[in-house]
Amino acid sequence: MRRLDLFRRSTLAAVAATATLTLAACGGSSAGAGTTTTQADEADCPGEVLDVVVSVSQWGSIVEQLGGDCANVTTVLASSAVDPHDYEPTTADIAAFSDADLAVLNGADYDHWAADAVATSGSATAVVDAAEVVGIEEEGHAEEEEHAEGEGHAEEEHAEGEEGHAHGGVNPHLWYSPEHVQDVAAAVTEQLNELSPDAADHFAEQAEAWEADLQPYLDELAALETAAAGRSYAATESVFQYTAEAIGLTDATPEGYRDAASNETDPAPGDVAAFEAALTDGSVDVLVYNSQTEGSVPEQLRAAAEAADVPVVEVTESAPDGESSFVSWQLDQLQQLSNALGGGQ
Repeated sequence: MRRLDLFRRSTLAAVAATATLTLAACGGSSAGAGTTTTQADEADCPGEVLDVVVSVSQWGSIVEQLGGDCANVTTVLASSAVDPHDYEPTTADIAAFSDADLAVLNGADYDHWAADAVATSGSATAVVDAAEVVGIEEEGHAEEEEHAEGEGHAEEEHAEGEEGHAHGGVNPHLWYSPEHVQDVAAAVTEQLNELSPDAADHFAEQAEAWEADLQPYLDELAALETAAAGRSYAATESVFQYTAEAIGLTDATPEGYRDAASNETDPAPGDVAAFEAALTDGSVDVLVYNSQTEGSVPEQLRAAAEAADVPVVEVTESAPDGESSFVSWQLDQLQQLSNALGGGQ
């Protein structure tokens, strides 16, 4: 994928400083995936122990908890320093997908390399594709079918491959939606039950425990609905969009800038100026800033927000390295937002 330099992950800041300044939504490196594996406890599993491979860390800890003692869970991209778009799977990664009983993918072209690995493996690996579970994949498929009807589809498809995997109208950051997270977790549990039916009771217990752990996150979201009523935010990237929608926070990000970020293209100077104006004229109550990226445009917008006394809430596309709990990661960000909106303790 063509990576653009205004939004590079912080680990690549020194390299990006010498590059042409442009904008991308999810920058990164294809090295240092930090693959992790949690082992099942076969002695405590009442059924068959399953091998599960998860493409990205945002779903890894959730799947680990749902699998419990009956699943060996390998998360391929466990490091926050790696861009899932650019990642090139190793031979070991491909073998892991081929040998797995279950693969859990994000989908929506976020981790296309994982989908390709499963599709070309020729194995009987079951798949939970989060985007398909929540029903957003159809938009991309419909667009592909529409292109196929016209002349030059092959050339267009090739050009898209050369250009990159821009998200376009589909936001792939599904783990930021509380509804999507619960739907995907239910789909994972359903597949685990099908693959190891003798362990169904164990998986039910794990799902119940996970739902209990999730409750503080859901409670914080419910509390934020009151604080967010009639309030607005602007964002340097779209990662937080689903959460903002869930609590009723109005998106005041200028449309031109938002479209550029979604399509991983440069914002026009006028779009950046409109963003700064929104920050200074009171149109925006809080700026949501992805702290896992660096670049002159997001830094410029953050500076404008701080100068205008607009609170800045830092979010991350993936859990920071060392943070193993989805709920803890999300709660920290939600509490920052609550404080920014005046609803904190």
